[in-house]
Amino acid sequence: MRQVWSDERKFQIWLEIEILACEAMAELGQIPKADAAEIRKRARFSIPEILEIEKRTNHDVIAFLENVAQSVGPAARWIHQGLTSSDILDTTLAVQMTDSARILIADITKLRNVVADQARRFKTTPMIGRSHGIHAEPITFGLKLALMFDEFGRAEERLTQTRERVRIGKLSGAVGTHAHLDPAIERMVCEKLGLKPAPISTQIVQRDRHAEFVTTLALVGSSIDRWATEFRHLQRTEVLEVEEFFGEDQKGSSAMPHKRNPITGERLSGLARVIRGNAIVALANVALWHERDISHSSAERIILPDCCMLLDYMLAKLSDLVEQLQVYPDRMLQNLVLTKGLYFSQSILLALTRAGVERKTAYEAVQRAAMKTWKSEGTFVENAKREPEIASRLASAEIDRLCSIEMHFAHVDETFRAVGVE
Repeated sequence: MRQVWSDERKFQIWLEIEILACEAMAELGQIPKADAAEIRKRARFSIPEILEIEKRTNHDVIAFLENVAQSVGPAARWIHQGLTSSDILDTTLAVQMTDSARILIADITKLRNVVADQARRFKTTPMIGRSHGIHAEPITFGLKLALMFDEFGRAEERLTQTRERVRIGKLSGAVGTHAHLDPAIERMVCEKLGLKPAPISTQIVQRDRHAEFVTTLALVGSSIDRWATEFRHLQRTEVLEVEEFFGEDQKGSSAMPHKRNPITGERLSGLARVIRGNAIVALANVALWHERDISHSSAERIILPDCCMLLDYMLAKLSDLVEQLQVYPDRMLQNLVLTKGLYFSQSILLALTRAGVERKTAYEAVQRAAMKTWKSEGTFVENAKREPEIASRLASAEIDRLCSIEMHFAHVDETFRAVGVE
């Protein structure tokens, strides 16, 4: 990913665009074919020399063109014929964003494979589900990971769709009218670069495309943040159902030798904030003056490479985190019994309504049994059996059957099939 956004790669693409444009003009009979061949053969650039020229010109594309012309000779007069700087810059950005999206999609595919393996491994491992951070009803750790697999499937889909909308080049001249450059040249160059020509443009490709790209990256980053936060919560000492891998020589604190901290998850949450902040910049870049101003350019030189490299790194780190995640099924079982079966309350509530009890009455009866359990007055099953409104409608054996954890897992296989984790 670093190579995609390097100066070397940028200037390579710039040069290729200029050469392809000359070759297209030669094919259309607009310039001598011999000159186009000479340009292809001799055109070179030197980054140190470009930077030195730019000190004088204060214009990066002109500095580049001057440097390339030195290597080509007289035929260089055809280079940049009818083009404007943004033809080069925006078409190059399209190549870089497309290449970056390809890398990021591969990253997501790898992550989903790792998550799927872990989901299958812990498919039937019971744990408590939580809402508002409070014990709700039982789930399995495999179901939690299947949810993660499904979420990143949407991330992959969005990025694939967004890649098509940024795979757009333009060689249409100063305000996009093709006044000095045949649209056929734009089509020919874009095709050879693996791009689609913009159906219409101004001096630039419109920035809603770039904003969509960055906001898509921010959305993927937010999904990373969501799961980093999940694993961080599950690692808390009071929970400790999973834990980030901790190396033999790793240290957790300069002051407290006992610490084993979720540092990878915390790092991912922090970096997600950076990408989300960059998305605000990308959205602000959409509103430019008339056919173009340059206010977007300086910002994009920071946010586009930064977002792509950050997300590439974040996806790789999340894959490592999930692959090496330490999972503690025994602790999950210990946490399940903490609330003494309170998570069976809905099973009893529904059984009462099926038995003909008005819902409000049934709810209040089950809640009375639950509140006694909250106050450590026995288990929920015991208190349910002592509650007259419940006991009068449900036999003791039926209450025992309803308060069975297995009933919560009856559809796990079906859910796994639905999300594609067989």
